[in-house]
Amino acid sequence: DFLHYLSKFKFTGNLYAFEEGEFFFANEPVVVIEAPLIEAQIIETFLINTLQIQILVATKASRCFIASNSKVLIDFGLRRAYGTDAGLKSARASYIGGFSGTSNVLAGKIFNIPIVGTMAHSFILSFENEEKAFEAFAKNYPENSVLLIDTFNTIEGAKKAVETAKKLGIKLKGVRIDSGDLLELSREVRKILDENGFKDSIIIASGGIDEYKIEYLEENNAPINGYGVGTKLVVSADVPYLDCAYKLVQYDDRPVMKLSSKKVYLPSKKQVFRNFENGYFKKDIIGLFDESLEKPMLKQIIKDGNLVYNLPDIKEIREKTINSLKSLPKNLKDIQNEEPYIPQISKNLKEVVQKVKNLLV
Repeated sequence: DFLHYLSKFKFTGNLYAFEEGEFFFANEPVVVIEAPLIEAQIIETFLINTLQIQILVATKASRCFIASNSKVLIDFGLRRAYGTDAGLKSARASYIGGFSGTSNVLAGKIFNIPIVGTMAHSFILSFENEEKAFEAFAKNYPENSVLLIDTFNTIEGAKKAVETAKKLGIKLKGVRIDSGDLLELSREVRKILDENGFKDSIIIASGGIDEYKIEYLEENNAPINGYGVGTKLVVSADVPYLDCAYKLVQYDDRPVMKLSSKKVYLPSKKQVFRNFENGYFKKDIIGLFDESLEKPMLKQIIKDGNLVYNLPDIKEIREKTINSLKSLPKNLKDIQNEEPYIPQISKNLKEVVQKVKNLLV
């Protein structure tokens, strides 16, 4: 009977959620589901699995975007992702978080993300020498050559890249440095490019990059135009998991909650209200869904099993993220800051919490 039910399964409930590109904080409900209990339970694992990795990666990406001062950021993470599906979701989430593109061709096709790539060390090693590798690549991409210069010696590689461009009479779009002291090497490479008339050629840095390394390089005025970010992005190295929870908070009209140690949560159907001051986030309030406090952040996406929300293009979502970043207070844009943004609880919701506790204890 259950398998037959699953074969005919269709979600018939309501779904409310933060719009993609909006920021949310710990303990805030990101998605609210109203549905028959069995339907709500069946979608739990899929929902958490879909949201969790993209929340992590989009957050990591937005931190890189902040640290980079809005420079070019490319997702290089597919090979290090925890599976193909994770790599695809990470490419999407990183673009939403402010990245400029991805090296993941399939993600580019599926999600309409700009595809970006340079060249591999294996390509260079397949030739007799670096010069021949550079020439072959540049002849195939005369308008778009970004040469990888650190296979043997970064400084010598930069000189050979310049010589190749001059010999072929092409515009050298740029070079990529994938190892070594990125600060000092980028300065030396910039000097070589400028002295040889390639002042418009860009420098891309990659190799162990995250928001902390980007911040260090930017604070020290490294002449780097963009960053390729891979491993530490797709596995969210410093925060590798989230305790995303999916809890029953109301059954029919009866608010419910757990009282287990360290697992207490707020009962009832809730809304998040955001207050602004001079264009910046001032405070968030978690309240009852039908309260009227400030700007409600949870929007209805599905009604009676049908999509009622106009899904935006991924570029629009990315723009929303960038605009939302402008509203973050300065302390929340400090990537070294560990001070949490604590949402307040409305008076009415506090009263519901106390009533439920009184009934349970």
